[in-house]
Amino acid sequence: MTKNWFRIGLLAIFIFSFTLRFWGLNRFNTLVFDEVYFAKFGNNYLTHTPFFNAHPPLSQYIIGIGIWLGEHVPFWQQPVNGLTGSLLSPWNYRWINALTGSFIPVVVAAVAYQISHRRTFALLAGFFTACDGLFLVESRYALNNIYIVIFGLLGQWFLLLALENQKQRRALWLIASGIGFGASIGTKWNGLWFLLGTYLIWVTAWLLRLLHTYLNKQPINKTDDKPLTPLEKLTEINILQMGFYLGIIPALIYSLIWIPHLRLDTSYGFIEVHRQILNFHLHMGGNTPDVHPYCAAWYKWPLMTRPMAYYYQTTRHFSDPLPVMGPNLPAADGLVIYDVHAMGNPFLWWSGMGAMLFLAGWLLFKVVTPLIKNQRLSVPATLSLDTWIAIFIIFNYAANLLPWVKVTRCVFIYHYMCAVVYVFLAIAWFVDQSLRSYHKELRAIGVTVSFLILVGFIFWMPIYLGLPLTSEGYKLRMWFNTWI
Repeated sequence: MTKNWFRIGLLAIFIFSFTLRFWGLNRFNTLVFDEVYFAKFGNNYLTHTPFFNAHPPLSQYIIGIGIWLGEHVPFWQQPVNGLTGSLLSPWNYRWINALTGSFIPVVVAAVAYQISHRRTFALLAGFFTACDGLFLVESRYALNNIYIVIFGLLGQWFLLLALENQKQRRALWLIASGIGFGASIGTKWNGLWFLLGTYLIWVTAWLLRLLHTYLNKQPINKTDDKPLTPLEKLTEINILQMGFYLGIIPALIYSLIWIPHLRLDTSYGFIEVHRQILNFHLHMGGNTPDVHPYCAAWYKWPLMTRPMAYYYQTTRHFSDPLPVMGPNLPAADGLVIYDVHAMGNPFLWWSGMGAMLFLAGWLLFKVVTPLIKNQRLSVPATLSLDTWIAIFIIFNYAANLLPWVKVTRCVFIYHYMCAVVYVFLAIAWFVDQSLRSYHKELRAIGVTVSFLILVGFIFWMPIYLGLPLTSEGYKLRMWFNTWI
């Protein structure tokens, strides 16, 4: 694939994402799900209204900026509501999230390209991300989870770009990386797991290099003629550089993010506000339906056994006005259903988990086989490109999922967004390997998986976009009772 076709592919993915996120953005003239918090909080910064925020404030700053800019646009100003504390069009408090979310598939593609330098793999990763329902839903409303993901991915992408450069250019990209990680944590604390995954891979690169040196009695700077893969260049960054660029800078950015909020709400200082936030989350209750009907512990996320409805209303006829408030009609009368379901693309998530397990098994095989063959620990001077891709995907997935194992408060499917993005990379890698195979059966599998992912996205699109469905059409898409 030529560079021009690669750029055209990235542009097509962006246009596809952009169109779906902006189409019918004004559809529900109300506050959907946690817009009752984040849209209001964003507007509170504009009206100088103090409030307590259970998360770091960066996403609400951005939503507030979006509201301010949106009010100065001479179109899309109808209908309006006063639910945020000001008279606003839903477009005003949603558009900046839609725009940000449109870039996530492109950033995923950029990360995929930087770890592999394979354009087909990158385009597949971006395309599959664009075909996910949960990311689409979260991007269409004034919520905060897309900011954790995009800033965390930008932090990793900037780090990968730093490895391609030297001296001052490398330092600038490392600073940008630290800013990205700090912004992710400044959206929600679990943004820290993107940084954790990065540190795990950096430590792994150094351990492999030191083990090779020790076992083969070669100087640490000894290399063969084979060029380093992108992630092997992590050993060019020492512990002091990591501590500064990916330690001090993220902490500094995170601290600076709090300044506007603390100046608005002087009830708590920097330390006390963190105690209050921690106390809030510790007292949210356990992962049971008694606390919230859509509570879903971490082990329910990978197979998507408990997605959640962000919005659900019914009307008698398709021609009736869009429902925005009030109780639903009796079941016998609610013939038309409007549902916004925070649910991934099942074919994407399930095939992606299969690819993740395959990748983990393949990586384990690559590690165990030399031990059995040589009867001793053996570390090559360089690992294959695919081995490093597997390390990057699996370590980041684990870093973003496993910390939730110990969390006892009520959590939801959207907390999986930071981890599932690496599932998209895993299935993209698998499909890319299949399409590049000499065996037509494997190529057929790659094409079939891609086709099913696209078909699944189209099939479930009405419940991502909140389009009207008959009760039969709705039930057709709710394959399991736990989905409702």
